[in-house]
Amino acid sequence: MSPAVAVDQATQTEASKQQVEKLLGLWHQHYADAASLNERRSAFERLMEEAPGPSRVQIRHVDAGGVDAELIWPARLHHPIGRRALLYVHGGGFYSGSPDTHRALAGSLAKATSADVLLIDYRLAPEYPYPAQIDDTLTAYGWLLDSGYENDNIVIVGDSTGGNLAIEAVLRQMQLKGPLPAAVIAMSPITDLSATDKRTETNEVGDPVLGILALDAASKRYLKGLSPKDPRVSPYYADMAGFPPLLVQVGTADALGDNALHFADKARVAGVDVTTQVWPGMVHQWQLFPFWLDDARKSNQSAADYAMRHFADKPKQ
Repeated sequence: MSPAVAVDQATQTEASKQQVEKLLGLWHQHYADAASLNERRSAFERLMEEAPGPSRVQIRHVDAGGVDAELIWPARLHHPIGRRALLYVHGGGFYSGSPDTHRALAGSLAKATSADVLLIDYRLAPEYPYPAQIDDTLTAYGWLLDSGYENDNIVIVGDSTGGNLAIEAVLRQMQLKGPLPAAVIAMSPITDLSATDKRTETNEVGDPVLGILALDAASKRYLKGLSPKDPRVSPYYADMAGFPPLLVQVGTADALGDNALHFADKARVAGVDVTTQVWPGMVHQWQLFPFWLDDARKSNQSAADYAMRHFADKPKQ
């Protein structure tokens, strides 16, 4: 990983290593024969079907300004909290993923933050290339504002390509001079679609979840001829001045982790309040698997704590 950022978590335990190995075994099992786009979409859905569903939450399907979504909140309440919200943008290479794949994670964040979570089902590439995904994210954000949530009580969260979309949506909102969220949480974010960091190819050997070749294939479906270095799709090349507080989580085994850390460094230089967390031995998008990885549970709780610190309306502890 980048020497400019210290690893701020304890050394990976042997139990953690074994959990990651088991996860990667399941990943290979589902993706071994998945060559085409539709096969990889199905493989992701099947993998996540093995995960336990969310518990102790309530779920309501909503039309978020034309974007299909689920509103999720802690089950101890009969109705949504209506004051604090996470807008969750799922990962999946721009072409896969859905509320089905991310419902458990979104539900756990709802409980951990005592907030409502709006989990959006944005349009996917290649059927809908750029900018459909960012448009849908901003539409859902606007729906939250129109529904009575104050912008300083909204945190936008995304994993992998969802982290990319979360950041890019806020950059677009800045250009529009609209109200900004309280913070952004980017879990294993893809910040440079050109994947220019030389360490990427080295790290890819130990991280089959999303390496440079898979990123290149996914990006082409999303970009439809747009340059991968265009700041509208790769926040690494964007002007980040004025961006809200940002948490970036990466794992040391994430093939794309160095790209994200270098992006965080650039954002920090631009004056952004950036917090980076580097988790030993974690692969790309490990946060999605709290039911199999102890470190995912810990990192997700850390993300929840970060969100709660940035809500204007602090949840009661």
